[in-house]
Amino acid sequence: MSGNRSAVGGHGRLGSVLSGLTVAVGCVLFLGGFVWGALVYQPYTVPTDSMTPTIAVGSRVLAERIDGDEVRRGDVVVFTDALWGSSPMVKRVVAVGGDTVACCDSDGRLTVNGEPVDEPYLRRGPGGAVVASGQEFSVTVPEGNLFLLGDDRHTSLDSRSHMQEAGQGSVPRSAVVGRVDAVAWPAEGLLEPAQGFAGLPGGISRPGPFTALFTAIVAGTALILAGAAYGPVARLLTRRPGGGTGPGKQSGTTSGPGASRGPAAGEKVGT
Repeated sequence: MSGNRSAVGGHGRLGSVLSGLTVAVGCVLFLGGFVWGALVYQPYTVPTDSMTPTIAVGSRVLAERIDGDEVRRGDVVVFTDALWGSSPMVKRVVAVGGDTVACCDSDGRLTVNGEPVDEPYLRRGPGGAVVASGQEFSVTVPEGNLFLLGDDRHTSLDSRSHMQEAGQGSVPRSAVVGRVDAVAWPAEGLLEPAQGFAGLPGGISRPGPFTALFTAIVAGTALILAGAAYGPVARLLTRRPGGGTGPGKQSGTTSGPGASRGPAAGEKVGT
């Protein structure tokens, strides 16, 4: 019996150690994911509906902290510019310094350096038509600047509204404070890449580490719950019917020296 108890106790101690390690690793992943995310991302609330249907008004987005020099065509960026107002704005970059951006071609598409750009994320207008802009324009973007439009081209107040100002509606790259990577609330996840700009020089940006961060946090949560559940589950599995909790418990009559014995065969019993 003592051998069995030692074996059970050994397994119990090993399980407790593994449970503790599981919880510890889970905490590292969970807390590390949040700390990493706080260093890489800045949350913003989108104040207008100019980016619908891509980003709804009031949505909480995560913007990767980047330098303006890293911005490419198709990126949705957060920027601040005194001519646009005092609050951070969220728009899509459709052209960079040196580009000639114009609208529209015969199919209602935006053109960048004469190349038409497909933009499936645009909000449809009256009658269901998708048009890159309700007003015609042609602008050559100054070097070091960005030309920005909202995805709702029918209501957005964007670079088209500032074309009479210096820079013809463009803003300096230095005005950018982040690139929107994901919509955190409502939980819509990563933004779809703007593939229409992929064929232009420089291509499009790669997503930030949002997926890796989210995976680390979810995995950490799962490990913490699994490690914490080990003790109760182990006690439940080792419980025996009738209230027994282990192999050392005896039931029924006992045998051995000193134990009471019944009458042997042929032995008389007094009355």
